[in-house]
Amino acid sequence: MNYAVESLKKHEEWKGKIEVICRTPLNTRDDLSLAYTPGVAQPCLEIQKDINKSYTLTRRSNLVAVITDGTAVLGLGDIGPEAGMPVMEGKCALFKAFGDVDAFPLCIRSKDVDEIVNTISLLGGSFGGINLEDISAPRCFEIEQKLKKRLDIPVFHDDQHGTAIVVAAGIINALKLVNKKMEDAKIVINGAGSAGISICKLLLQLRAGDVILVDKLGALAPGQDWMNPEQANMAEVTNNEQKTGSLAEIMEGRDIFIGVSAPGIVTKEMVASMADNAIVFAMANPTPEIMPDLALEAGAAVVGTGRSDFPNQINNVLAFPGIFRGALDVRASDINEEMKIAAAKAIASYIPDEKLAKDYIIPSALDRGVAAAVAKAVAKAANDSGVARI
Repeated sequence: MNYAVESLKKHEEWKGKIEVICRTPLNTRDDLSLAYTPGVAQPCLEIQKDINKSYTLTRRSNLVAVITDGTAVLGLGDIGPEAGMPVMEGKCALFKAFGDVDAFPLCIRSKDVDEIVNTISLLGGSFGGINLEDISAPRCFEIEQKLKKRLDIPVFHDDQHGTAIVVAAGIINALKLVNKKMEDAKIVINGAGSAGISICKLLLQLRAGDVILVDKLGALAPGQDWMNPEQANMAEVTNNEQKTGSLAEIMEGRDIFIGVSAPGIVTKEMVASMADNAIVFAMANPTPEIMPDLALEAGAAVVGTGRSDFPNQINNVLAFPGIFRGALDVRASDINEEMKIAAAKAIASYIPDEKLAKDYIIPSALDRGVAAAVAKAVAKAANDSGVARI
């Protein structure tokens, strides 16, 4: 199937992938009086007395805003907020299909960090959670950090944390297959933007050994004057030997390669230079850093990509519906590190050890049971870490 051609036809036919459904009957005068005036005044007054009742007397308890400024849409770059709407609608559809979470797309016509933060903050009382999407780095870090300080509902940048959670789950299982330990693993992450940095942070939380981040100008190391502030911070807690150099040089002897960067930049020779039983997650879309068959031919033991037409697809849909389902179920005020780790471990453990194989280290993106397992683990972690409110 030519997905570009067929998708365009379908979008013209669908005229949007989501719609609002009425949950109350509106067939009689009494129906109207209960759902709207005069009866609706009473729940309004109850919420005025106790704002927490907005969660029980409205749909807020199950409503997430999916928000972009259109600056980093898929692999298309800065195409504008309206052009990002098909992706935001798609994300909302996935929320509903996999987590039974009602999600609403909001596309903001601004690239100003404070303006975006203020806009979302002012709308916060309408939602139970905020999912940030397709916002360029390093602005996405600042927007998320500022929103977390201003809002008392979960704020989650999926490009960062959803990707990191699913990658971590895959790495946990891949390491089991090759009989290596996380704390001993030497890892290289190519692409030091929002996804790469978040993957790095989560792997460090999971006690990964030596992690080196590589960007277009080389390895992140203290003193490199081309790094942005977020990259400079990461350079202080990674790259134990303070190595510098190109991706090819850094990959030598590494146990794990994780790519969130650009197509075709890894060769068979680079994979062959890695440690024995190497793990390669080449996730650039639609064309990965190296095609899976080439990585396997070069000696990689386990290979994952972002594509659905190869085994071991690293797909965020394994994470965000269940994460928000669990957070909403306990009315969490935050999605913290404990909840992210719980989600990663839940995705990994969804596959029993005896069923792990080189082409099956991560559940199918279409497996509806994953979200429920993630939600349960996330809700428990929220309770254990003190951010659950019910």
